[in-house]
Order: sequence, then structure tokens, then C-alpha cells
Amino acid sequence: SSELVLNAQGKVYHLDLAPHELADKIILVGDPDRIGLVSNFFSKIEHKAQHREFVTHTGIYKGERMSVVSTGIGTDNCDIVINELDALANINLTTREDHPNKKSLKFIRIGTCGILQPEIPIHSYIISTHAYGLDNIAHFYDLSFTEEENTLREALNQHIEWPENIRPYLIQANPELVKNLSSDTTFQGITVTSSGFYGPQGRKLRLPLAKAAINELLTAFRFNQQKVTNFEMESSAIFCLGKALGHQAATICLGVANRPNQEFSKGFDKEMNALIEYSLDAAIR
Repeated sequence: SSELVLNAQGKVYHLDLAPHELADKIILVGDPDRIGLVSNFFSKIEHKAQHREFVTHTGIYKGERMSVVSTGIGTDNCDIVINELDALANINLTTREDHPNKKSLKFIRIGTCGILQPEIPIHSYIISTHAYGLDNIAHFYDLSFTEEENTLREALNQHIEWPENIRPYLIQANPELVKNLSSDTTFQGITVTSSGFYGPQGRKLRLPLAKAAINELLTAFRFNQQKVTNFEMESSAIFCLGKALGHQAATICLGVANRPNQEFSKGFDKEMNALIEYSLDAAIR
């Protein structure tokens, strides 16, 4: 009971959900206030739950049952969310035994990001082909990575020359979901998942940075036609845990800041609503 924690109603502790209250297709957003923006597109809302920053609405979108779940900011929260969503799908909460037939969930993260390539305009849709994790979530699990993932990670590590205490990992998004999210107007590339908003994303206010010119180095990286397109704060944990547990995961972000050009959006409510509808349509393909 100390490992898979349930509340007094027998629901997973942090998400306050029972298995029947979750759909197999799941939109993940960081901001709890964005939940309502997503569920406004549902024709029917079956269930609502809220505990701390974790908010869930489950309902119907164009005839398909879907859930939207907020993770809050950061990969530490995503460790909670992905593990509890998997438990809802694949563990009997009464006996605490695995279900014999495992279910594969579909996760699409909708977020905002900082752009790292000067030619990508503000308010562009950016799809993560891979997540380059500056967090430490993957280091606590016995995970395996493909040769392609290891090669790309090593190329990035050698290019950046991180201090010894920083050990990034790299994980691929689900190719099928990436394809479903893609169009002639979207951009694709490696997403850097940072463990913070300021220093880990190369922002210097009053404290000096351990690694100078992080952003410039990331912008300049090229390897086998791959480049780094953006910064955000959740995808690496979602991808690595989701993939290891047998789920599909992808991220699409709205670019709200162009770091090389030092530009920030003057407002993106309309653009975020358009991205949400675009992503919901991709989720049901």
C-alpha cells in the first residue's frame, strides 16, 4: 500500500481517478487552467476530477472517448502522472496485480515552448521527434535505448560538452503519432526538456550559469539532418516512461518565444485554441 498509494475511495492518490473514469486517448497539458479549454471542444463531459494541480476531464470528442489531464510544470510531476495513468490501465487496484492483457494508451502533450531556430516564427506548431532530457527521471529506471537514440544523444553531448554533473538522455517520440500530428505547416525537431525555466534554459538573471552559451550551442547543432527546435519542460519524462510502459507518446507545442530573436508572443489565446482543436483531430486519426 505504500508503493501504489490509493485514497479512501480506492482511486489512485494524486490523480483521484478510478479506471473507468479514464479514456484510452489522453491529452496532456501542463497548465490546469488549460483543461477547460480542451474539454470545451467535447460534446459531452462524463467525469471531472481535481486534486492539487492534477485536473482531469473525460468526455466525448467527435464520437471518440477522450481524457484531458494536467500534469503541472516539470518532469517530476510527469513521473507521477504517467505512472498513475498506467496503473489505472494495467493494474488491478484491488489486488494490486498486473492485468494479464496490457493496454496501450495514447498520450499527446499540448504545450507552449521557446523556439531555438531563428527562422521558425512565433505561434508555429512544433512537433517533437525526440526529447533531450536535462532532467533526471530516466536515471531512476532500468530503461533501454535504441542505437539511434544513443547515437543522437552522444552527438549532442559531445557538441555541448556538459559539466560532469549533467547527464542528459534522449528518447524518440512515437513515430505514428508524430506522423498524425504533422502537416505542411508544422515544424519538427529535437525538443530539449529542461529541469527549470531560468538557468536550465540558458536564462541568466542574477546567478551565473555553469555552462555558458547553452542556447547558441543548441541552435547550432546539426547531425544527420537533425536539429534542436525548441525548449519545454515535460516531454522527456512522458516519452521515456510512456515508451517503457508500452504506451504511445508525442508532443506538439505552440512556439511563444523565439530565443535567438529575443521575441515573445504578445498574446496567444486564439492560437492555443486552434492548436487544441488541431491536436484533438490528430488524436482520433
